[in-house]
Amino acid sequence: MTATPTTHTATPRRHRARLLVPAAIAVLAFTATTAAADTSPTTAAERTATAHDRRAAEQKPKAMLDAWLRLWNGDFAQAPGIISPGFRVHAALLDGGDGSSVRGVDGLVAWIGQTRAAFRDLRFTIEVPPLVDGRYASVRWTATGTYAGGFPGAKAQPGTVVTFTGTDTLRMRDGKFAEYWVNTDTLSLLTQLQAL
Repeated sequence: MTATPTTHTATPRRHRARLLVPAAIAVLAFTATTAAADTSPTTAAERTATAHDRRAAEQKPKAMLDAWLRLWNGDFAQAPGIISPGFRVHAALLDGGDGSSVRGVDGLVAWIGQTRAAFRDLRFTIEVPPLVDGRYASVRWTATGTYAGGFPGAKAQPGTVVTFTGTDTLRMRDGKFAEYWVNTDTLSLLTQLQAL
């Protein structure tokens, strides 16, 4: 009777161990590299501070848009805090202009004042929550106001309530709005004013 050699059972185990050791070293190396490259906060305080910074960065454009809405609703004191001195407007104005004459804080406040003079109690509300992407913010709004009269070619009686919509797109720079594109449903407004 011959004895069964014990080397047959030991050899596959040694062979498996030789395969597993390089794999284990690779996993450890990858884990060490990933841990060294990971700069995320590790303590609860660091995680809270990072989350707060992220929320503050997200809230800044939203706070600016809230101030923008208040500005258009007649709170002109908001303008210096959110409008840059070189502020530019891109718009098809009712007088046929392209908006390039509206510049800086004073130009914007004067333009808003003229708009509000034509429509007593003009009130802007947000229709769709703002979209913010890097330096750009966009918001869809609805405006309702009472026509005060005096619009060239308008046959609507003073006291006529009008409602129209639009979308504002703003470019932010250094914590203020620097550029403004507006699309307003002018056709709807002129129709309500019976100016067509």
